[in-house]
Amino acid sequence: VQLQASGGGLVQAGGSLRLSCAASGRTSSSYSSGWFRQAPGKEREFVAISRRGGSTYYADSVKGRFTISRDNAKNTVYLQMNSLKPEDTAVYYCAADPRPWVGTSESDFGSWGQGTQVTVSS
Repeated sequence: VQLQASGGGLVQAGGSLRLSCAASGRTSSSYSSGWFRQAPGKEREFVAISRRGGSTYYADSVKGRFTISRDNAKNTVYLQMNSLKPEDTAVYYCAADPRPWVGTSESDFGSWGQGTQVTVSS
C-alpha cells in the first residue's frame, strides 16, 4: 500500500491540526494504521495506532489530546490533534500493515508515508 500524509503546518500552542494519510493499493479497512513522529535530534516514536479490528492505542504523551480515526470510504486515516504543545513539534509519519495485531514498534509496520511537518509555537 502507498501512503500519502498531509495536513501539517504551523500552529500556536493550544491549537489543533488534523493530519490525513491517504492510502492507495488497498482499502483502509484491510490494514492496521499508525502514526509516529520524530522531533529534531530524537528518535522516531510511536504516537497512535488503529488496529484492523478497530481497537486504538495511544502514547501516554498524547492520550486525551489526539484521536486516530479512519474513513474507509475514502481510504484515509486521520490524526486529530488538539491542545497542541510545543513538545509536539515533529515530523509526523503514517504507517500501515495488513496484520490485525500490530504493536507500537516501527518494525510492526511494513508501509510508510512521507512525513509531514508539525510545528507548535509557544
